[in-house]
Amino acid sequence: GLQLAWELGYRRVKVQLDSRCAVQILQRRHGDDDRHSAVTQCFLALLERDWEVSLSHVYREGNKCANYIASRGHMSPLGFQSFPVSDLTLVSWIMYDLQGPSDPRLVLIES
Repeated sequence: GLQLAWELGYRRVKVQLDSRCAVQILQRRHGDDDRHSAVTQCFLALLERDWEVSLSHVYREGNKCANYIASRGHMSPLGFQSFPVSDLTLVSWIMYDLQGPSDPRLVLIES
C-alpha cells in the first residue's frame, strides 16, 4: 500500500495498523529485534523516503474496510491485488467506516 501511495504521488499518508506491537516497532524505526525483520526492514525503508507518513494503532472494528481487504488477501495469490469498485461488500464496509466505528469492544488495560 505504501509503495502504491508513493508511486501515485501521495506525500502525506496515514497508516492504521491493528497490531499495537507493529506500530511500536515501526515508530522506533528499529526492526532488528523483530522476527519478521525482512518485512519490517522493507516498511522502514519506505518510511525513510521524503514524505509524511503517520502510523497509528486502530482496532479492526475501527477499520472494517481494511479488515475485509486483509481477510481477502489470505485467499488471493501472492503479489499486488486490486479490488473492483463493483465489490459490493467492500463498498458497504467503506460506507460503514465513513459513519465511524460503532461495535463495542472490551479492552483490558495493564496497570
